[in-house]
Amino acid sequence: MTTSNDQPQRDAEQRHLHDILQRIRANISELDERLTAYADDIQSQKEYLWNSRDEMDHIEKISARESIQQSVMTGDNALTRRKRLEKLKDSPYFGRFDFTRHGSQEPIYIGVHHFRDDLAGQNRVYDWRAPIASLFYDYETGPAVYASPEGNVAGEITLKRQFRIKGSAIELMIDSAVHVVDDVLQDELSRASDEGMKNIVATIQRDQNAIIRNDEANVLIIQGVAGSGKTSIALHRIAYLLYRFKDTLSSEDILIISPNRVFADYISNVLPELGEETVNEIGMEDLADELLDGQYRFETFFEQTTALLEKNDEAMKARLRFKASTDFLAQLDQYAAHVEANRFSAEDIWIARRLVPAWLLEEVFRKHRHLPTNERVKQVCWEIERKIGNQYNYDLEREERNTLKAAVKNMLKQSTLRETYKGFYQWLGQPEMFKTASRGRLEYADVFPLIYLKMRLESVQSTWRNVKHLLIDEMQDYTPVQYAVIGRLFSCKKTILGDAYQSVNPYSASKAEEIRQVLRQAMCVTLNKSYRSSIEITHFAQQIAYNPDLEAIERHGEPPSVKRYANRQAELAAIADMARAFTKSDHNTLGIVCKTQKQARKVFDALNGEFDRLQLLSEQSAAFGQGIIICTAHMAKGLEFDRVIVPDVSEKNYATDMERNLLYVACTRAMHRLDLTHTGLPTAFLAREIA
Repeated sequence: MTTSNDQPQRDAEQRHLHDILQRIRANISELDERLTAYADDIQSQKEYLWNSRDEMDHIEKISARESIQQSVMTGDNALTRRKRLEKLKDSPYFGRFDFTRHGSQEPIYIGVHHFRDDLAGQNRVYDWRAPIASLFYDYETGPAVYASPEGNVAGEITLKRQFRIKGSAIELMIDSAVHVVDDVLQDELSRASDEGMKNIVATIQRDQNAIIRNDEANVLIIQGVAGSGKTSIALHRIAYLLYRFKDTLSSEDILIISPNRVFADYISNVLPELGEETVNEIGMEDLADELLDGQYRFETFFEQTTALLEKNDEAMKARLRFKASTDFLAQLDQYAAHVEANRFSAEDIWIARRLVPAWLLEEVFRKHRHLPTNERVKQVCWEIERKIGNQYNYDLEREERNTLKAAVKNMLKQSTLRETYKGFYQWLGQPEMFKTASRGRLEYADVFPLIYLKMRLESVQSTWRNVKHLLIDEMQDYTPVQYAVIGRLFSCKKTILGDAYQSVNPYSASKAEEIRQVLRQAMCVTLNKSYRSSIEITHFAQQIAYNPDLEAIERHGEPPSVKRYANRQAELAAIADMARAFTKSDHNTLGIVCKTQKQARKVFDALNGEFDRLQLLSEQSAAFGQGIIICTAHMAKGLEFDRVIVPDVSEKNYATDMERNLLYVACTRAMHRLDLTHTGLPTAFLAREIA
């Protein structure tokens, strides 16, 4: 691996860049002329249609409107192409490799978007998702092969080169024989954070590329350590699939289940950067509310986690553990079968002096089990009425139809969904496992078991049934019952990602193997290399929650600091000093990550009024920006900051396994600097590090 200091080569690449930028500008100018011509043509067609409306017959009018619509579509396509070329003007490509095949060598330049020079009829830059671009990520110099639509194409890579281009200048140029240059990766990782997640097309590693381009797995589970880039990889995978299956898959066909609205905002820029439209996003609670038709009030996952931290209720922990097991799901299935078998007691009835046998009523009722209960009753009555009409050539009178309906309804053991669900715990002989939350709401742990029971006994309507690819982030925070609901609701392909070490609620967490038990035929891949934090921060976090599979990338920085203060006022004053130091630095984001929302509010109140860019994240927050962000570890999941301060790391504040997980999450948000503060004795989770 060498930084290319060969001046003739640098000059040649600079000339090539200048030529590419000229060709981009020329193509933009030509597109501008075409767009003007399209606009003029559309206007003239509209004027002709209007002026000739009385002389044209119906067929001619339809033809004229179709011609206008075709011109509009052509213009829209040209405008989309122009927008992509505009994006290439700042950095048209990031890599090059020379590919020799049949004695002919061709330099291949790779960029975020494809650039075909229509004026010259040449491909100047290839999209990073194109089949040939996989060579850049998967091979060193030497023999190489890629899969094209026409079959495998073999050849030899004789040169690999990476660039960082800004404006019209090459800032960095590196030649390398390895698959993606570590120097470029290190350079990217050492930079300050942005307002949102970055695209990583210039630094995709070989194992990441394999995950991104996997288009065969029906369910792909990505278990990735903190800082492994799993969310970014999943989004690049979505962008790749949209490119690979552009004729059958659009952004409207994708749905992301995200942990909160702040995280959704944080990742919202990635797909547009990659040239794709933003995709639909929904939170688990919003999905639950829709599936329950808004008829049930329930606590949120955030509220459940807060209650666990503030009350440390052992009975609540027991309920959560019980409802987060695969055995619980199996028992719920058995209960659903029991209810279904016993909810309808058919009897012989006489209608209009004609016998309707019990077995027939039972058969028709069972046949329509996919319908809601009321609809099933209607369907049974309608089919019996039709059978009487066909067999006896007799149409029931209105009073006879009412008699039939009343008789069928009397055979039904009717109860509300909530009563039926509560009866599950009576049936188990464990009534203490059902308890309502504050203000009579359902506990969050009961929401998806209730939905699953509804799915088993009735029908569930959803606006998302036509989704073609589902992406689920923070997989460890969802239980087997939730995955069972997702499996029944979404029959499409799925990408599921998370990290078992980052569960904010270990009493109801899932690992990859448990998810695979529910979603059959799932493929599981792992990402063990952590890129986010400096090696000093990563080693520090490993002291809190050791992950034997984690591999830290060799990027050095300041060692984390743990400082003790005489009292809470002194601690808050020190945090304010650290915040002031941040505002004078080159860094863009400082995360002050607390255990609970109450603690976060106290820190915010102490700092509020002094700093211009100060934000307190809550469950209702919907945006992520630069500056000082104060939040809980729960809200910080998936985010990253240049600097992180973790207040009150005392033995009292961080004592349980759940609190250990939260401390680990808080520390692993830091990219470049980590400071922890406390009064009194520090948490035992830091004892080895301090000693």
